[in-house]
Amino acid sequence: MCGVVGIFGTPFSSQEAYQGLLLLQHRGQDAAGILSFDDKTQEFHHHKDLGLVSDVFKPEILAGFMGHMSIGHTRYATVGPKNAIDSKRDIQPMTINYPHGIGMVHNGNIVNYFELKKYVQEEKRRHLFTNNDLEVLLNILSDGIKEKNVANSFEQFQNAVKFLFEKAHGGYSVIGILADKGLFAFRDPHGLRPLILGERPLTDEEKALQLNHFGKSYCLSSESNALNFLGYDVVRDLNPGEIVFIDKSGEIFSSNDYSIKKDVPQKSCMFEWVYFANPESVLEERSVYSTRLEFGVNLGLEVQALIDKGEIAPDIVVPIPETSRVAAISLSETLRIPFREVLIKNRYIQRSFILNTQESRNRAVQLKLTAIASEIREKNILLLDDSIVRGTTSKRIIEMVKEAGAKEVYFATTCPPIKFPCYYGIDFPDPKELVASARTEEEVREYLGADKLIYLSIKATKKSIGKESLCMSCIDGCYPVDIGGAKKFQDMRHLHRE
Repeated sequence: MCGVVGIFGTPFSSQEAYQGLLLLQHRGQDAAGILSFDDKTQEFHHHKDLGLVSDVFKPEILAGFMGHMSIGHTRYATVGPKNAIDSKRDIQPMTINYPHGIGMVHNGNIVNYFELKKYVQEEKRRHLFTNNDLEVLLNILSDGIKEKNVANSFEQFQNAVKFLFEKAHGGYSVIGILADKGLFAFRDPHGLRPLILGERPLTDEEKALQLNHFGKSYCLSSESNALNFLGYDVVRDLNPGEIVFIDKSGEIFSSNDYSIKKDVPQKSCMFEWVYFANPESVLEERSVYSTRLEFGVNLGLEVQALIDKGEIAPDIVVPIPETSRVAAISLSETLRIPFREVLIKNRYIQRSFILNTQESRNRAVQLKLTAIASEIREKNILLLDDSIVRGTTSKRIIEMVKEAGAKEVYFATTCPPIKFPCYYGIDFPDPKELVASARTEEEVREYLGADKLIYLSIKATKKSIGKESLCMSCIDGCYPVDIGGAKKFQDMRHLHRE
């Protein structure tokens, strides 16, 4: 999972892209990059590196960006080498100089990447420089643009993107720049990965500095929190399979007939609401914050049944920072049991789930949380987390709470058991890494060391999100997009991370 942002229409586009990436930092902490196009000099300006957004972009670097079109990316690597030299090659944005000069960023994964890589190399005679699936998308799109002379019409550009839709199987949201032509974006036909469009009027200062007076500035982002911060009004979520193009005069074109014509069902990733998205954001017209409150309410109803049966007797509800805090509040209110934050987080440690090795995740757990023993001792603790993936973090936290003197520790989660790999952009493509994959719930409880394990049911998850049509393939094993290339994907991931 990554964060992407695109800005069109303001002379401060690169500065806004930078600020947007800061708001999307939670979506990826491995690397960051920005690409802008200067319509005065007809040049791309480009910088990317490993690290957090604020470390990669110093003021003197940002000062070198020019132009009214910029795209940005903050990376969370799910495949590729972990050594610094090779992993730098995989950082986005990526560019190609033919036929018109194209720069792109994307969020997601292409499941048939290795099949497409072979197609690009052998049939199209292209040499690839990275292990990033974006490079394959970039080459396929550029080939379609060349053959269809896309620069002359939006209809022809649509045909090039639709050809890409036919070739690339997976979940992805893409934003790109076509040099001296405009900014474009599209979303995979199932809508697995989010992408939101916003607009705002230009200020007088922007109009005075702008070579072309567009009247409006546009922003595309993985989440609405970036739009809100930058002062953009949300226009809409891009529809599954929708293609948007903003030409150099500022006119916006869109087409969303691909999924309709192909009768492709919308399958938004449920994990966005469970874990990834910022609580300030609204996705598919559904508030992340409100959804997480609903998780807590519906989980509370299921927990109450266990209390009524005498199976558990919690004294306090304790969130595991940070994502579960909102749900823990409504869980506490529903159960009428005190809410207590007795696990204190070191805010300078990364989110352990999206670190790319188990060793780094283990170290992060030890560093990032401290238990307040005086509030835990001799109490029955109901711990709440957003999900249980590998289980190592949950196991260590339960041990920590017991070491602090808890009588009993019940572990609840606002996500059903994750039993199947994800191939669409979340870093668990191997079932061996999933604690619930080959274990019963009782076996998971024993492994974690909890006195009781409570998962939110699938029915309550859908009810909380307020959508029936969701991608829950990591829960139910029903994959909306063909995963024929999954075995190769798993093998290469292991090879790169050995």
